Amino acid sequence: MDGTLGTMCPILPGQNFTYKFQVKDQIGSYFYFPTTAFHRAAGGMGMLQIHSRDLIPVPFDTPADEFAVLLGDWYNKGHKTLKKILDSGATIGLPNGIHINGQSGKVGSAPLTPLAIVEPGKTYRYRVCNVGLRTSINFRFQSHIMKLVEVEGSHTVQNVYDSLDLHAGQCVSVLVTADQAPKDYYLVASSRFSKKPLSSVAIIRYANGKGAPASPELPPPPPENTAGIAWSVNQFRSYRWNLTASAARPNPQGSYHYGKINITRTIKIANSRYQVNGKLRFGINGVSHIESETPLKLAEYFGLADKAFNYDLVKDEPSNDKKVVLAPSVVNATFRNFVEIIFENNENTIQTWHLDGYSFFAVAIEAGKWNPEKRKNYNLLDAVSRHTIHVYPKSWAAVMTTLDNAGMWNLRSDMAERAYLGQQLYFSVLSPARSLRDEYNIPLTQQLCGIVQNLPKPTPYS
Repeated sequence: MDGTLGTMCPILPGQNFTYKFQVKDQIGSYFYFPTTAFHRAAGGMGMLQIHSRDLIPVPFDTPADEFAVLLGDWYNKGHKTLKKILDSGATIGLPNGIHINGQSGKVGSAPLTPLAIVEPGKTYRYRVCNVGLRTSINFRFQSHIMKLVEVEGSHTVQNVYDSLDLHAGQCVSVLVTADQAPKDYYLVASSRFSKKPLSSVAIIRYANGKGAPASPELPPPPPENTAGIAWSVNQFRSYRWNLTASAARPNPQGSYHYGKINITRTIKIANSRYQVNGKLRFGINGVSHIESETPLKLAEYFGLADKAFNYDLVKDEPSNDKKVVLAPSVVNATFRNFVEIIFENNENTIQTWHLDGYSFFAVAIEAGKWNPEKRKNYNLLDAVSRHTIHVYPKSWAAVMTTLDNAGMWNLRSDMAERAYLGQQLYFSVLSPARSLRDEYNIPLTQQLCGIVQNLPKPTPYS
């Protein structure tokens, strides 16, 4: 199940859908959100905190408590208005502010409800996600350092940071020790690489601080422009997979030697913007995805793919053709192939990408154009396994993954405007065995719509 319009029928007003699943091969920090229309702009999201089983060791002491922190940008306009703007062919433009757990606090404003209350000398885990529509955010704790321990389900080498960049759709866990004088302190979130600087604060309160206010002097943000990108790239490169830690399973993360696997396919992804009949569209390699009346996975499962979409409109190499095709976009992929995906960003704004159904190894980010010689710069030992990757302006990023999860999975821009206007595709990964070993049967509660609405279900997998 992917939870997108390419795999599931939308839940109609007044209806509900219950999906039961087993969390067995993932741990870490994630968030859920709506994928229909532009509902994400209205909220309806929250944190998923998945812990290791008790018998599997975690590479840090149990924290005194955990706090979920959802950061993001926000707009004065409602989600219906924003959708109308996009449907008219315009951009929603820059956001109006930054929020922390739905609140936009300012220094010196009315008293803020504490985000966390901490005891002196104790260490706390903050799970932080950027749930915004487009804006990269930097967050930092006043007078406190952070120890990074997890990125999107992977335990990391525990480096210490004053501040961290978090791009749209990304999640991390940090440990913070309450080791300062007892009073209030600010958690600061500010925009990155944005034309209009935006920020918000929340209160971290010491239980014995007697309400002593936080200092109005906030920790400074990282540099911007070219120096800021270099700073951010270096921070990305400092993230390392903890090779000795166990993740969801008892075997160490480092027992999977991804750097020794032969690449069977290279796919270069280039994002672009277009004008189609005077309306704004975004696309991948000359194809701007549009939703089908029938979810693509259901059409394929019922043997009716040819009536809903054409495979492989997106080619493995972007062309120089400035034309764009508007159509449902599905790329055929071979089950259990080890693929390399290159994201090229020729635009002047940062991009963030997400792949459903998989984690991938984020092996490189560099300025300029990619070519095969760049592989010598890959981190083939301890790149972090994650499910998002950001790409700086005029730069490229490389990820590697094994397509061992049969199904149809969405690759999309994690910038909501771009995904809504076509910057996404689906990978169709079919197991020739049609076996329960590789893929579950369609759920009994699965809603049907479009051309499969009244059809009998196919023979189940065995």
